[in-house]
Amino acid sequence: MRSILNEKNLNNKKILLRLDLNVPLENGKISDTTRIDKILPTLKFLIKKKTKIIILSHVGRPKGKIVKELSLKPICEDLKKKLNVSTKLITKNIYEIKNKDFFEKFNEEILILENIRFYIEEEKNDHKFAEHLASLGDIYVNDAFSCSHRAHASIYQISRYLPSYSGVQLDLEVAALNKITAEITKPITCIIGGSKVSTKIDIIKNLLPKFDNIIIVGGMANNFIEYFGNNIGKSLKEKNCHEIIDEIISLSEKNKCKIIYPDDVLVSKFLNGSPVNKELDQILPDEMILDIGPRTISKITNIIDNSKTILWNGPAGYFENPNFANGSIKIAEKIVENNKSSKIFSVVGGGDTVSLLNNLKIVGNFNFVSTAGGAFLEYLEGKKLPGITALN
Repeated sequence: MRSILNEKNLNNKKILLRLDLNVPLENGKISDTTRIDKILPTLKFLIKKKTKIIILSHVGRPKGKIVKELSLKPICEDLKKKLNVSTKLITKNIYEIKNKDFFEKFNEEILILENIRFYIEEEKNDHKFAEHLASLGDIYVNDAFSCSHRAHASIYQISRYLPSYSGVQLDLEVAALNKITAEITKPITCIIGGSKVSTKIDIIKNLLPKFDNIIIVGGMANNFIEYFGNNIGKSLKEKNCHEIIDEIISLSEKNKCKIIYPDDVLVSKFLNGSPVNKELDQILPDEMILDIGPRTISKITNIIDNSKTILWNGPAGYFENPNFANGSIKIAEKIVENNKSSKIFSVVGGGDTVSLLNNLKIVGNFNFVSTAGGAFLEYLEGKKLPGITALN
């Protein structure tokens, strides 16, 4: 995989830059600019190199139709302000843009083609569509790691027609994930949550041979608590998971990886209720497990203290109610504490976890925070991502 940072001859080159600018829009306003902020280093590098930048991106799932509410216009305005360079949104039909000379009539440093998913050929990975896109530039750069698990025309097929490179953000994402899957500094611990064990089973199976500890928290911990003979009341749980947990326990013993689940929990009869700390054998039929208890927090923070590398994907409890956010907050604080003293390398991913860190205003205190979602999880499962394969 060649990084655009290492390419010397960029002056006056037209760069087709694939970004993930799929930010949340509410009434035409951007409610979270995290994804935009993360790709600014690549744009600044290309501006400094005096290139002409043509951005390809998408918002939402218009399924090949023009949807006014999913225009990239608000994103174009945001980039213009943040970069302080002339930026223009091109709404003309891509098929009517015949070749790269089309861009000579513009003085703008950055041109943004309208939502690439307005074209059905994008998600069909159509080779003619990709070839037409490629005709508009000299070089292709993928800085959309979060879309790289999709075999779409502007992610996969396009690399067949142009010299292709990775962008700054994609390089950082892959390097961070390699540090927790390939170039590991041990002891290494994974803290994994979520509501369903079945959605994380492939990640757990892929990480078990490499990790020293896998800590199960959140809704999926309820299945483990019940598996080991405890009543979990009316707690969130996934049905028919006994065989999956059997397999995880068997593999953990075979690979000498410890599986840790809560020793004590915070419960309530209602999601908006007050917390009550309970041992696992004390949970009543009308109670829900909504967070980890103080003894479990102590156990997890002790494991973090004895780890060199941490992967965190999924909060420890129902953090939307502050009464049940303490477990997640204490985990975050302990990782940050060890990060500041350079005792640990930390990677965080998953929408809920990132949301929690944003609320606490501590996102910048981790080595790497991924917003990639599906691509992040598929990489951890050991799958080959089409966007990365194309660059290789």
